[in-house]
Amino acid sequence: MEYRGFGNHYVLRVDRGEEVLASIEKLCRAEKIRLGSAVGLGACDRVTVGLFDTVNRVYKKRTFTGPMEITSLVGNISEKDGEPYLHFHINVCDEENRIWGGHLNECLISATGEITVTEIEGSVEREMSEEIGLNLYRF
Repeated sequence: MEYRGFGNHYVLRVDRGEEVLASIEKLCRAEKIRLGSAVGLGACDRVTVGLFDTVNRVYKKRTFTGPMEITSLVGNISEKDGEPYLHFHINVCDEENRIWGGHLNECLISATGEITVTEIEGSVEREMSEEIGLNLYRF
């Protein structure tokens, strides 16, 4: 993973074999990014996505393997207990151009990932909502 900063924007290249969320978290730690957003695209060969089951309050995960294009990666950066907290969604397409997507749990890059992170001045913490079962923004 390599990146370059331009004011409050960071252009990040995630290399073959690297994991997307781990790379973004590494950037956040190195640059002390506490709040922000990110968008990206690229190519991967393994992705795990989830759908939150609001009744049972668990993520139902599904893993896809094989050559895929990342057609959309979007997410936000906040903090939980003073640590980076990433919340990302992803869409990928397979060789037949079928789209799969959901909450991003893991994405391994097969060729390259190109991600732009925008830092927002400030900080927003998260805390577990017992009612919802998710870590929500705390204002």
